[in-house]
Amino acid sequence: MKILVTGSTGFIGRHVVPELLRLGHEVTATARNLERAQAMPWFDKVHFVACDLHSTELDPAAIFGVPDLLVHLAWPGLPNYKELFHFERNLFESYFFIKKMIEGGLCHLSVIGTCLEYGMKEGCLTEDMPTAPCTSYGLAKDTLRKFVEVLAQKYFFDWKWIRLFYLYGEGQSKNSILEQLKSAIARGETVFPMSGGEQQRDYLSVEKAAEYIVKISTQTKQQGIFNCCNGEPISIRSLVEEYLRKPGQVMKLDLSRYPYPDYEPMVFWGDIEKLKKILRTKNESTD
Repeated sequence: MKILVTGSTGFIGRHVVPELLRLGHEVTATARNLERAQAMPWFDKVHFVACDLHSTELDPAAIFGVPDLLVHLAWPGLPNYKELFHFERNLFESYFFIKKMIEGGLCHLSVIGTCLEYGMKEGCLTEDMPTAPCTSYGLAKDTLRKFVEVLAQKYFFDWKWIRLFYLYGEGQSKNSILEQLKSAIARGETVFPMSGGEQQRDYLSVEKAAEYIVKISTQTKQQGIFNCCNGEPISIRSLVEEYLRKPGQVMKLDLSRYPYPDYEPMVFWGDIEKLKKILRTKNESTD
C-alpha cells in the first residue's frame, strides 16, 4: 500500500514509519523539519516531504497525490493539554487538511485520538461510552472525530479513530514522568519529588502502540473508534518503582510533593476487546 504518514518525526510517528516499512508498505513521510527527519534511521527508505500541513495555501493533492491510506499523527504543542490553541488552531487546521485529502480522492483514513476525550470517567473505558472532555486538547480531538464522522456521511470514505492512552519509550516528551526521573538520575540527584503516585493509568510502550496503530489501520475493514492501550492499569508509583529496580538506578521517592492532576480521574484504563479481535485476525489488505 502507498501510505502517507503525517507527524512522522514525532514521538509516535518515528516508530510507526519503520513498522510500515517492515511490512512492505510504500511510505511517504511528512513533517516540518527536514534536519530532524534526516536523523531518522528510516529516512533513506521513504519519500520524505518537508512542509507545514497547516498552511491555508497548502494543496495536498499536488504535493502528496492520492495515497491508499493517510495515517494522521501530526498535532503540534503537546503535552500542553490545557492550552486553547488545540481547538483555536490545531482542530481546524487538521480538519481542513483532512477534508482536502478526502476531496482529492483519499478513501482510507486513520487519525490518532486520545483517552482524554473520555473526560473524568473512572474504571474501564469502552469505545461506545459518551465523551465528556475537560481539557482543550481532549475537546479538540473529540470535535475533530465528530467532524470526520460527518465528512464520512458525505464522502463515503473508510475511517478509523485510534484512541491512545499513556505511552513510554524513545522520543518521549521530557515532561513525562519517566523522562523526568531519568534526567534526575543523570544529574546525580538522590531524591525524586512527585505526586502521591496512587493514580492508575494504562501504559503501553510506544513500539507496541506503533504496531497496533499499523494493524488497526491496515488489517481490518472495521470502521470507527478503537482504544489503543494495554488494557490493564498500573499506578504511577509502581511504574516509577519498577524502573528503579533496574541495576544502577538508585533514587528515594518524595511522595505527595505535588498535587494530583485536576483533569484526570484517579483510576482508569481502556477496554481492548476490539483491539484483541484485530490482533487475532489474519492480515487483511485495505482495498
